[in-house]
Amino acid sequence: MRFNNAAGFRGATGSRVTHLALVNRGGQMREWLEDRHFLERPLVRAAQAFILPFPMLPDEHNRPEPICWTSDILALLHPTGRPVHILSEALHDHARDLLAPRTPGRPNPSTGFLVTLALLCARAPGAPPVQAYGFGFDGWPGHPWAAERAWFVGEEAAGRLHLHPFESAPCPR
Repeated sequence: MRFNNAAGFRGATGSRVTHLALVNRGGQMREWLEDRHFLERPLVRAAQAFILPFPMLPDEHNRPEPICWTSDILALLHPTGRPVHILSEALHDHARDLLAPRTPGRPNPSTGFLVTLALLCARAPGAPPVQAYGFGFDGWPGHPWAAERAWFVGEEAAGRLHLHPFESAPCPR
């Protein structure tokens, strides 16, 4: 599983891309959609499936300035024939509930947090821990990075997750 522009792709972290999670709201997606060579990027070509972390906004919430690019990226990815998964609003609500005790206001979980939470929710009881590689707890300042880090530490202590920071260990090829 890789995220957005996938730092380290084809370097220390190898070139396998089972799922590529692409943030489907905001300026990053708009930038990708304006790139007529987006589908030709090695990272995108290598992806076996895609994950969009945000459910599609109703039209009335996407004005005056569009922020949700879900329909556009679905149309762009459709000809690839690869699956596209969109994370549910229920998962977002669960993520906010988990982060709320450590975050003032309404938390805005990161793509990495949401996808990791989805993996943990789908994990069978007694299954081995989810292996998370390269999650660095930084990026857009609107995410509650300290709260997310604390949650990851708790999940690791409970044996449900093992965090491999990007600097310490590359993921298996």
